[in-house]
Amino acid sequence: MASSSPSSSDTNQDTNPINLRPTSFLQRNNSLDDKSRIVSSFKERQASKNLLVCENIEKDSQFRRAETDFSNLFARDLLPAKNGEEFTMQFLLEVVDILLNYVRKTFDRSTKVLDFHHPHQLLEGIEGFNLELSDNPESLEQILVDCRDTLKYGVRTGHPRFFNQLSTGLDIIGLAGEWLTSTANTNMFTYEIAPVFVLMEQITLRKMREIIGWTEKDGDGIFSPGGAISNMYSIMAARYKYFPEVKTKGMAAVPRLVLFTSEHSHYSIKKTGAALGFGSENVIMVKTNERGKIIPADLEAKILEAKQKGYVPLYVNATAGTTVYGAFDPISEIADICEKYNLWLHVDAAWGGGLLMSRRHRHKLDGIERANSVTWNPHKMMGVLLQCSAILLREKGILQGCNQMCAGYLFQQDKQYDISYDTGDKAIQCGRHVDIFKFWLMWKAKGTVGFEAQINKCLELAEYLYSKIYNREGFEMVFNGVPEHTNVCFWYIPPSLRGMPNNEEKQEKLHRVAPKIKALMMESGTTMVGYQPQGDKANFFRMVISNPAATKSDIDFLVEEIERLGQEL
Repeated sequence: MASSSPSSSDTNQDTNPINLRPTSFLQRNNSLDDKSRIVSSFKERQASKNLLVCENIEKDSQFRRAETDFSNLFARDLLPAKNGEEFTMQFLLEVVDILLNYVRKTFDRSTKVLDFHHPHQLLEGIEGFNLELSDNPESLEQILVDCRDTLKYGVRTGHPRFFNQLSTGLDIIGLAGEWLTSTANTNMFTYEIAPVFVLMEQITLRKMREIIGWTEKDGDGIFSPGGAISNMYSIMAARYKYFPEVKTKGMAAVPRLVLFTSEHSHYSIKKTGAALGFGSENVIMVKTNERGKIIPADLEAKILEAKQKGYVPLYVNATAGTTVYGAFDPISEIADICEKYNLWLHVDAAWGGGLLMSRRHRHKLDGIERANSVTWNPHKMMGVLLQCSAILLREKGILQGCNQMCAGYLFQQDKQYDISYDTGDKAIQCGRHVDIFKFWLMWKAKGTVGFEAQINKCLELAEYLYSKIYNREGFEMVFNGVPEHTNVCFWYIPPSLRGMPNNEEKQEKLHRVAPKIKALMMESGTTMVGYQPQGDKANFFRMVISNPAATKSDIDFLVEEIERLGQEL
């Protein structure tokens, strides 16, 4: 099995545009000026600490935790209340203590992944945890209890044994970034109120476009509230590119447009077709092979069929990492077809985009540089805290032209700075959360090589799981072959079903196995893994690994836990 970190031989052989070579401190920071800046910053922090020590001595340790009776304190007693500084500090120190305790326990494997309760139990209230809202203010003591209980009854998605979703893990640098982002509490629509964050976003999006392989100097992009919205941006951009009049005259001014996507693609493509007025019937599903990859011949046949009916093919979505199978569509072959018929090519790499950071695995996305747009969710394979999704475009100006409404109270043309850095008018939303800082901070802390090692490790764990259960009694793979991504799809066959002929009765019983084991998992709180049907297949487990905290022992535990819980079914 391959090493989880890049080797020197990999570096020598690699010709892709990412510079992943291990570098020295000075090389990473490029200049002595940067080193001086860091040393200066360190000295400033030390001076600040010394000042705080002096102030604490003079003010009787103002910023140290002190016994405080929060039962008689309320939100009105905190800043900006007069004399509210001490109460504010003590309250926030209590909150930090709650958060740090949660973080510590998240990485403790003896801690449950969840303490499951049914909705009616939480709604009725448990041990003083009441979800109902009150007319009168409650004490800060109750607020602290609510903070603890909210975390207690939630799911520890950062736990090394949480495998339920594509977004898992709890990155400490990302967490720090999210805390700072909330403290700044600003909006991304103009440079004037988010100058540093706007520049961070521009720099990071440019880097992501370079990694995709777009050599054009000018491209575009924006961070959006998730992959579904990023995919929506791509369809809006395609429509505006070919039919700009739709912006003012609507869909009545254009012919019947059709979109193409695979039957294994994310449902957001079909949902966007409905939401944007194409109609879900005009989102044409293309057949896939047994591994869930789009069949290019069927794509071309369906394009020709649509044209014969008088429809206008507009857009093709290729998926790089399908949600269930983790399949990578053959992007280069699809790109050939799109160029032949002058169609917009979008690559939904929400799940698989992280593999672009790995020299060992980026070949699975070969041809992505030929796409017009790409969705890439760092909050999935790269472990950035939710939410963090980017829509990237090869051509600059389309997002602005498509979405610009020139609101005079926000996007004045006579500001004292370069207004091209006001990003709000190219977004479909007005208020936009700062999603960039945690990602930028993680990239600074890990470097590209750190992300590469993290992604390689997760894929190695998937290979380990596959090799462990491939010939194991009671386990059956949904499809043959080593998985391309960290998705490992399998059935667990309880002893009671192993001797049965493979008929309809067996399939009906097998269909109930995964949901039952999953329910027992949640009730015991030991681990979580997803399941689903696919086409005419009975429910099967879909294991995904995106948490770098997971280890082989966690994979072993999952397999043994499935066997334990399913033994008597």
